[in-house]
Amino acid sequence: MYTAAPKSGSPFDDSVKALGLHIWRVEKMKPVCVPAEMHGMFYTGDSYLILHNGPEEHSNVHIWIGQNSSRDEQGACALLSTHLNSFLKERPIQYREVQGNESDVFMGYFPHGIKYKEGGVESAFNKTQANQQPSPIRKLYQVKGKKNIRATEKELSWSSFNTGDCFILDLGENIFTWYGVKSNILERNKARDLAIAIRDSERKGKAKVEIVADGEEPAEMTAVLGPKPVLKQGRPEEDVVADQKNAVSAVLYKVSDMTGKMSLTKVSEASPFHQNQLITDDCFILDNGQSGKIYIWKGLKANEQEQQAALKVAEDFISQMKYPLNTQVEILPQGRESPLFKQFFVNWK
Repeated sequence: MYTAAPKSGSPFDDSVKALGLHIWRVEKMKPVCVPAEMHGMFYTGDSYLILHNGPEEHSNVHIWIGQNSSRDEQGACALLSTHLNSFLKERPIQYREVQGNESDVFMGYFPHGIKYKEGGVESAFNKTQANQQPSPIRKLYQVKGKKNIRATEKELSWSSFNTGDCFILDLGENIFTWYGVKSNILERNKARDLAIAIRDSERKGKAKVEIVADGEEPAEMTAVLGPKPVLKQGRPEEDVVADQKNAVSAVLYKVSDMTGKMSLTKVSEASPFHQNQLITDDCFILDNGQSGKIYIWKGLKANEQEQQAALKVAEDFISQMKYPLNTQVEILPQGRESPLFKQFFVNWK
């Protein structure tokens, strides 16, 4: 599905070196810039490419995969990420993000949380029928989480509600932020912030945000949702975001022939590992898949084709190990190792 990036003809230019956040949506297999006011909003039928440039040329490249995005768009997004990574001289850390299981690094770009919207853009292989007639805005979002807040579009019905979460009912001129009686304070604050962000970005400030407590629903809500029934009970334990943990089940593999048939050699089957087990001429997989994440380490002297094939290797490994498709992937060039990666090693220097 992926091929190596060409030496010339990159779809990116020097503007991508500017500090800050850059987001592109894959449209007809090409990157289309997402305006700043739409940052944090992702369509579930699409794939996105995200670049964050920090100080001292520290950059992160993420591909984000919506749960309904096509394989064609996912492949195009992965290929574009190799173009971008090559343009930036293989310096960035690369991440593969799947809707609903994004990394903490990714979520940190969006302090007000992220919002998933149904639908997607027209694809070069699969066409989405666009609604040509304007219609009144009627959207319902469920807001969940403690540390990382995600708002997911839901069916416009009381059946989507429960007492443990917060919901945003967006009616265009009025945006209602509804607090379940068992929802936590962080969710409530984030739901309010997200409603304000919708008002300011999508309505240009021309909407009213109203906080609604469970049991105090105004007539405007019931006019859209109907009479309120007894709601499902929420389970606050669902909102606990597990910390990244060092699992003794982590395994370290050396990868051979990354551009052909992948061959794995087990280096060590339990952490902590030793830094000298990583050889600069090769690439390695640190398998922490039982805890939902794998790492690809790229030695500085590994050949260019192997470095560019790292994302495909990661996806092949996830398939081979029968890990969930939303397993997180972090691809690390030698010298850019993250603290979460280093924690698996003794006395990293």
